Amino acid sequence: MPHGGPASRDEPGFDWWSQALASRGYAVLQVNFRGSDGLGGDLLEAGYGQWGRKMQTDLSDGVRHLAGQGVIDPKRVCIVGASYGGYAALAGPIFDRGVYRCAASVAGVSDLKKQISFSRERGGSATFRYWTRFMGAEDLGDPVLAAYSPALHADKADAPILLVHGRDDTVVPLDQSRTMAEALAKAGKPHELVVQAGEDHWLTRGETRLAMLNAVVTFLEKHNPPN
Repeated sequence: MPHGGPASRDEPGFDWWSQALASRGYAVLQVNFRGSDGLGGDLLEAGYGQWGRKMQTDLSDGVRHLAGQGVIDPKRVCIVGASYGGYAALAGPIFDRGVYRCAASVAGVSDLKKQISFSRERGGSATFRYWTRFMGAEDLGDPVLAAYSPALHADKADAPILLVHGRDDTVVPLDQSRTMAEALAKAGKPHELVVQAGEDHWLTRGETRLAMLNAVVTFLEKHNPPN
């Protein structure tokens, strides 16, 4: 369950989403992958240029570590996340194949170029630098953006994908999940799209937060039952 940001971090303490999954019998792994903030400049800067690359394999390295300790069954792992974590959930079965049995992306980025363009229009040059620094792109024409956009490589997906997105999201627009759903449909890949009316990027409303949890848990129990 990778966190958003990516310049953010998971901390000890109560987390409603991971607790909801744990209550259904799932072990929840939250990795502070390279690019995470608040744990030293070296870890943060190690994420520059590693979006979809080592930031992604840090997650599957965590899976392999737990499997090596006998804590989990490596054949029964799904990836779930929101925002950047939603991107990581999409990238898992596409760019780090063979690790995940299913993936659930909430408000995830699927087309990097479109997301950067959208963010620059709203946040200016500082927002543009934030995104491109992690993505390793020089400008909107940089081929790296296409190379690590899940929507442009949907045919490679090796696991079912759930997409959940708020209609009123002003950080990652709904079009990102719709684009991904269209690409998966064209590629003949199993997927579901849930559009939440009246919800923003942060799952602010209790009603839609509960609806998201129900959608994710139902999806996980269908494709990767805990027992």
